Amino acid sequence: MSYKISSIGLKVTLLTLFLHFLSPARAQFDWSDFDTALESKQRLLGENVVVLLWNKDSLLHKKEMGGFNSKTQAPIASCSKWLTAALVMQFVDEGRLSLDDKVVKYIPEFEKYFKNYITIRHCLSHMTGIEDDDKFLKRILERRKYASLEEEVNAFAARKIRTNPGEDFWYGNVGLNIAGRVLEVISKKKFDVLIRTKLFVPLGMTKTTFAEAGGGPVNPSGGARSTAEDYMRFLVMLLNKGKYNGVQILSEKSVTEMLKVQNTKTQVKYAPKSAEGYTYASGSWVIEEKNGNATSLASPGLFGTWPMVDFCRGYAYIVFVKNLLGEERADAHRELKKIVDEQFSPSCH
Repeated sequence: MSYKISSIGLKVTLLTLFLHFLSPARAQFDWSDFDTALESKQRLLGENVVVLLWNKDSLLHKKEMGGFNSKTQAPIASCSKWLTAALVMQFVDEGRLSLDDKVVKYIPEFEKYFKNYITIRHCLSHMTGIEDDDKFLKRILERRKYASLEEEVNAFAARKIRTNPGEDFWYGNVGLNIAGRVLEVISKKKFDVLIRTKLFVPLGMTKTTFAEAGGGPVNPSGGARSTAEDYMRFLVMLLNKGKYNGVQILSEKSVTEMLKVQNTKTQVKYAPKSAEGYTYASGSWVIEEKNGNATSLASPGLFGTWPMVDFCRGYAYIVFVKNLLGEERADAHRELKKIVDEQFSPSCH
């Protein structure tokens, strides 16, 4: 009997030690300064705020304020671009597409208007050279004219060329929507069905969708709705070199490709205030870089949500809100990132 009791005691001790060694990641961080800063910026960011912070496969910190929680669904605007770029890379992994393929190979309409040299890479990095507008409201009204993504992209083909493809950078909806339409042509499936099947379902992103509630054309560059919890699954996958829950969603090679800086600062002809001074990769802004490769990426949306992966320091982070993103709010996000960085390493080597 005494042997049995001592055996049980030993097992309890071992379990306690095991759990102790499982939790050092949480114990070594102190998020009090971050929470204080976040609370001071709550009104500025939009009252309803969710923050999630992950390291590898561990939730390090969670903060919910106002009426939002990690499962609250809201439009994420340009955060959608990162998702679309990842879907393109899945097609690259499968050998169905190359980033240096010409768009005209899939959409002959571009040849009619002498746009034979635009590549998929140009589309993912806003360097198509096609004339675009920097006025958000005007772009929204313009989209309402179209019944489908196909119709919208064919209209892009007919637009004037502002400059040769690859020469300058103009942030907008043109490139990512062209890339989305190319995927429709290859797969013979609608974009919203395609991305749900290939990306959202494998990642367990059950509350993320590109389906347009009003029945308008799907918008690969800015039409997704998601939750903080869902989008974090995507970020964790990128942080872990394309793997999520033991499944390789994207190849390591494709994740590495998505880190490549695609333009120079002098090539930027238009960027929103929130991203001025940054270069661009594929579907995301380069926050920090080394030797032509991003060490930190972010894809902020117009409504204020700010998803980010710091590959050098090893964390994924999202501030999920619904508010119009202004320059002042972008500064707030950068200040919050500095506080997070201090918990890992002030500088990235």
